[in-house]
Amino acid sequence: MFDIDRWQEIIHTLKSNKLRTFLTAFGVFWGIFMLTVMLGSGTGLENGIYRNMGDFSTNSAFMWTQKTTEPYKGFEAGRNWNFNNGDTKAILDNVAGIDRLAPRIQGYGGDGATNAVYGDNTGSFSIFGDYPDWNEVDPLTITEGRFINEMDIQRRRKVVVIGKRVKEILFDKGEEPLNKFIRINGVYFQVVGVFKSKKTGQQADNENQNVHIPFTTLQRLYNYGDKVFWYAMTSHKTTSVSAVAEEVMEVVKRRHDIAPYDDQAIGHFNVEEQFMKVQNLFTGINILIWLVGIGTLLAGVIGVSNIMLVVVRERTKEIGIRRAIGAKPVKITNQILMESLVLTASAGWMGLVFGVGLIELINSAMGEGSDFFSNPTVNFGVAITALTILIISGVLAGMLPAKRALRIKPIEALRTE
Repeated sequence: MFDIDRWQEIIHTLKSNKLRTFLTAFGVFWGIFMLTVMLGSGTGLENGIYRNMGDFSTNSAFMWTQKTTEPYKGFEAGRNWNFNNGDTKAILDNVAGIDRLAPRIQGYGGDGATNAVYGDNTGSFSIFGDYPDWNEVDPLTITEGRFINEMDIQRRRKVVVIGKRVKEILFDKGEEPLNKFIRINGVYFQVVGVFKSKKTGQQADNENQNVHIPFTTLQRLYNYGDKVFWYAMTSHKTTSVSAVAEEVMEVVKRRHDIAPYDDQAIGHFNVEEQFMKVQNLFTGINILIWLVGIGTLLAGVIGVSNIMLVVVRERTKEIGIRRAIGAKPVKITNQILMESLVLTASAGWMGLVFGVGLIELINSAMGEGSDFFSNPTVNFGVAITALTILIISGVLAGMLPAKRALRIKPIEALRTE
């Protein structure tokens, strides 16, 4: 294999018709190039989608109330209703598969516009009343201080955790916000933490303008009584959150005299279901990418095989002379296979390198600003798989020409003009 004369002969053969060699190699180059770029792009799209969903627990679900759509037990359809503190206790007491349950309310009945003041700086932000578990279900990155804790809930403390953008608006550059007091609708709250969103794009911008205070504090401050606007929940790892969510809805509907078959009375978002849909989508995309990429690569390999057949036909006399002077069939076969392998592997390797290079260029150009495209890399396993495909393809491309060469009889070859 490392015979220098053999390698010189291979290079001479490939250089003898440069245009033909180039066009043949380009088919293989393009096949592996497209496979690499499509796989990298698929990974980038997948990473972007997952990053945009943030670090939601995959076993989580969210619920909120909506108008009833079915009459039941004397109540007409179209009834407005709310979750309440009693529902929280009933859910925890009756739904065994639930791991965390985090109620939430929002300032001014959910319209989101709440004025905040610090010194001469003012802003309008979304204010939420939360339990500590909310940050476990829909996590935030705490950059300073802490999130709400159980003592805040029990004592109804007037403390606040503010988003990154809230800090930038209310506090001067370089000013430390922790332990400072900001006024929200005439009530002073002590800043105990600052966070930034784990999401991307517009979702991150919106979340960074949120303000979180203890659930019990907000509930009393705005005279909400025992109302709850949302629930966030997670299930135990051994339990499907879809099953848990169904149980929760059954418990709540029973408590509020809502028809069991009223599917519109409770709005819900199941993260587990969404993740499964995304996973299935990208499994299908990856299968399609491999089929298209390998199909394109095979077209190039077939081109290599056809060209090698032409080469064998052109070198019929040469092969006959070699056979006549005692060249072993295995040496002639190896020569044809090596030429095919060198042509396929070199073109494919260049396609792989150029494909990875383009992916890295796209990655650098896109930066961190894209909502749905992030880190479009080609992993090591894919590169090794592509390289293996190249080697196998090169051998397969040379097998038919090699067999054709072995069928050449020395006497007939010597008569060939």
